[in-house]
Amino acid sequence: MPTPGTALPPALEAHTLLVAAVIVHDQARQRVLLIQRAAGAKFAPNHWDLPVGKASKGEVITQTAVRELKEETGLVVDPADLRVAGLIHCSWGVEAPNGFVTVVFVTDTWSGTPINAEPRKHARVAWHPADEIPQAFVSTTRAALINYLTGGPMVTTEGF
Repeated sequence: MPTPGTALPPALEAHTLLVAAVIVHDQARQRVLLIQRAAGAKFAPNHWDLPVGKASKGEVITQTAVRELKEETGLVVDPADLRVAGLIHCSWGVEAPNGFVTVVFVTDTWSGTPINAEPRKHARVAWHPADEIPQAFVSTTRAALINYLTGGPMVTTEGF
């Protein structure tokens, strides 16, 4: 380790992880698309969540949202059809000891039929009535989803 007052080598620096989540809101049927994490998931096994994932180095956050949505559900969305629904800032994370920031997007326009495109990671992908969000849900994304649906605060924090 470096001596006090010197910088850590880049490989050892702690960084805040950048994440994108997508609320797919079928407004005509008042439902949202959710994923259920697999029993063997390293984080929140068996819990429901939004389609969500980490940004790759140098990736624009809207492209992260588009990529993760397609990788997890098979749905295709144009980045221009994404609106910011909220932000999550958390002081810690399983893969982010220095915390993470999640940009939560919403779309009501997509193409394709939802499928469980990552069966090793997710138990299922399913529509849920917007007024019946499961309790067994990742706490941070659940709060962001509820805030979006009820017009609550756009920024949620955890661990500060």
